[in-house]
Amino acid sequence: MAEKITELIRQYEDGKITRREFMRKAVALTGSLAASYTLIDALTHSRVYAGEVDPNDPALLCHDVEYSGRATPVFGYLARPAALGKFPAIVVIHSNQGLNDYTQDVARRLAKQGYVSLAVDFLSRHGGTKKVNPKGEGLGNIRDLAPWYGVAEDADSGFAFLRTFPDVRADRLGLVGFCWGGEMTFSSATQVRGLRAVVVFYGRSPQPLDLVKDIQAPVLAHYGEKDPTVNPDIPSTEEAMKKYNKSYAYKIYPGAQHGFHADTNPERYHPDAAKEAWTTTLAFFKRYLQG
Repeated sequence: MAEKITELIRQYEDGKITRREFMRKAVALTGSLAASYTLIDALTHSRVYAGEVDPNDPALLCHDVEYSGRATPVFGYLARPAALGKFPAIVVIHSNQGLNDYTQDVARRLAKQGYVSLAVDFLSRHGGTKKVNPKGEGLGNIRDLAPWYGVAEDADSGFAFLRTFPDVRADRLGLVGFCWGGEMTFSSATQVRGLRAVVVFYGRSPQPLDLVKDIQAPVLAHYGEKDPTVNPDIPSTEEAMKKYNKSYAYKIYPGAQHGFHADTNPERYHPDAAKEAWTTTLAFFKRYLQG
C-alpha cells in the first residue's frame, strides 16, 4: 500500500491529478480520510495544499498587493483574468485563520470565472496574517483583532482599490466570505455601498439584526446542517430580512458541518455540499454581476 500511496503523492505533486482526485484515491487505498492523512503525513513529513487553480495558470494574473486603508496599509492577494476586457470585482473575506492558501485559491477560482478577485488580509492592522498567525490555526480572538466595523472599512477600501483598475466594472461589485468571514461579509454588507451581490458561507448574522435594513444587495447564504452555533440565527434573520424587504435566499445542506467548503480541512469538508454551494454561488454572481 505504501508504494501505491507514494505513487499517488508523486502524481499529485506533479500536477497530474487534482486535490479532490488525490483525496478520493487516498481514501480508497487507506479506507478513511483520517488514515489517509496519517499515512500521507508519514510519507511526506508535511501536508502541502495544492489549490484547485494553479497560481501560475497562464489565464490569470495573480500577485500580492498592498493598498491604502483608513487605519493602516492593507495587504491582499489579487487574482484577475489575463485576457483583455471589463470584469466585475469581488472581495473575498477569509476565515478565522487569516489569509491562507485556501482563500487565495478561492480568489483564483473566481478569477477563472471572469472576476477580478481581491482576497483581503483583514489582520493587516496588526501586521498581517503571517505575523499574527504564523501557524495558520483558527484564532479564537479574531473578533477582537478585527472588529466587524474595521473589516467593513478595509473591505470598502478594497473596493476603492479595485475601482482604480481599468479592467474592473465599478458598478458590478460582489462580496463573499467563509466562517468568520461569512459573518463579516453579512455585517460588512450593512455598511459597504455599491454592492450588487453578497454570499455568506456559514456565517453569523449582523448584530443587532436591525442593521440589515441598510443592506443594498441580495444575499445568498449557505449553512451546514450540523452547525449549532450559527444556525439558530437563521429564522430571526429571515424574519428581519423580510421585515425590511431584503432579498435573502439560503440553503441548509444535509449532513454538512460548519466549514464544509474548505477542502483543506478533511474533518469538515463535505464534497457534495461544497460542489452544490459553489455552483449556486457562481450562478448567483453571474446573475447579479455579469448581467
